[in-house]
Amino acid sequence: MASTAGHDREARMAAELAARASYGRLVALLARQWRDLAAAEDALADAFRAALEHWPTSGVPARPEAWLLTTARRVLIDRARAQTVRADAGPTLALLTDQFAMAEPALFPDDRLKLLFVCAHPAIDASARTPLMLQTVLGLDAARIAAAFLTSAAALGQRLVRAKAKIRDAGIAFAVPEQSELAPRLDAVLQAVYVAYGSGWEDVAGADPKRRGLAEEAIWLGRLIAGLLPREPEAHGLLALMLHCEARRAARRDAAGAFVPLAEQDVALWSRAMIGQAETALGEAAKLGRIGPFQLEAAIQSVHAARAVSGRTDWQALAQLHEGLARLAPTTGVLVSRAAAFAEAFGPERGLALLTELPEAEIASYQPFWALRAHLMQRLGLEAEARLAFDRAIGLADDPAVRAFLARRRDASVG
Repeated sequence: MASTAGHDREARMAAELAARASYGRLVALLARQWRDLAAAEDALADAFRAALEHWPTSGVPARPEAWLLTTARRVLIDRARAQTVRADAGPTLALLTDQFAMAEPALFPDDRLKLLFVCAHPAIDASARTPLMLQTVLGLDAARIAAAFLTSAAALGQRLVRAKAKIRDAGIAFAVPEQSELAPRLDAVLQAVYVAYGSGWEDVAGADPKRRGLAEEAIWLGRLIAGLLPREPEAHGLLALMLHCEARRAARRDAAGAFVPLAEQDVALWSRAMIGQAETALGEAAKLGRIGPFQLEAAIQSVHAARAVSGRTDWQALAQLHEGLARLAPTTGVLVSRAAAFAEAFGPERGLALLTELPEAEIASYQPFWALRAHLMQRLGLEAEARLAFDRAIGLADDPAVRAFLARRRDASVG
C-alpha cells in the first residue's frame, strides 16, 4: 500500500512539474499544427489524465513532455478520424507524419512566442487577448487572471470561451505574423508577460507549484521579445522593470521567512548584476525616444535601486514619475502607488486625499489600497480607522507572511 501511494505521489509530482514547465509550450506546438486552440487544450488535458492513470504503474517516462505530446497528438488524430465531416485531412496527416517526434527544446520558445502573438490577432476581441495568452500560453488559471484584471472569474471565463471560438471559427493561422504586424500586437503580449511576472513575483516563497519558476519564465520571454523587436522601447522597458524587481528577490523575506517591505530591505542582498542589466535595458529604451508606461515603471524601480548607492530614496523624483505614469496609464494599481509616493514626498494627508478620489467599486477588493490606507491612517494617529483598514487588508491578502506583517503593524502603537 505504501509503495502504491509512493508511485501515485511520484506520478502526480511529475505531472505537476510538466504542467508548470511545459504546458504552454505543448499547447503552442499542438495548436500550431492543429489550428484549433480549444481542441489542443482538450487533448492535452486528456494526456495529463492518462498520465495520472498510467504513470503510477508503468513509471514516469524519461521524457514526460514527449510522452504527453505524443499522447495528445494521438487524441487529436483519433478525434479527427471520428469526425468524418472534416473535409481537410491536412492537420491529421501532419500529426501522423510527426506522431512520435519530439521537437527539440530549443524550438519551443519560438513556438510559444508564436502563440503569444497569435493570441493578439486583431480578429480576437482586444479585452480577451492578454487573458487568452495568460491561460493558454503561460498556464495561469482563470481566478488568478481575473484577480489581475479586477474582474470575476466567471466573466473572464466567458470572455476566454468566446475568444477560443473566434480563433477556431475564423481559422486564425498559428504562425508568426509578418514583421510589420508584430508591433501593433505588442502591447497585449507585453501585458501578458507583465501579469505572468507579477504572479510569479507574488509567490516569493515558491509555495505554489503552478507559479514556481513563472517569474524567471516571464523574464526569459521578455528577453526574447526585446530581441525580436529591438526598436520597440516598451519591450526594453518591461525587461528593465522585471529585472529591477527580480534583483530584490533575496531581500523580500528575512531569515525566518517574514515579509520585508521595500523601504526596510537590506540593499546588500540586492543583485547588483541584475540591476546593471536592468539599467542597460532602460538605457536602450531611452535611446529610442518614445516614452511608455513600462519605461516609467522601470524608471521608478531605478530610483529605488539607487538607494543601494546613495543610502536614500528620492521621493520627490518618485512622485514626479508616478504622476507621469498616472497620466499615461491611470489603472487602480498605478493610482494607489501614486498616492503612496505622494504621501512619502508631501505627507500622509496628501496621500490619503489621493486615495479618497478612487471609485469605491474599484478598490473594494484591492488589497494594496487598504494596506496603504491603514498605514496612512496610522501615521495620522487615526487608530480606529487604521485598525479597520488593516483588518480589511489582512482579509484580502493571500500571502501568510504579508498577513502576519500587516497584523504586526496593526497592533503597533503610533509612538
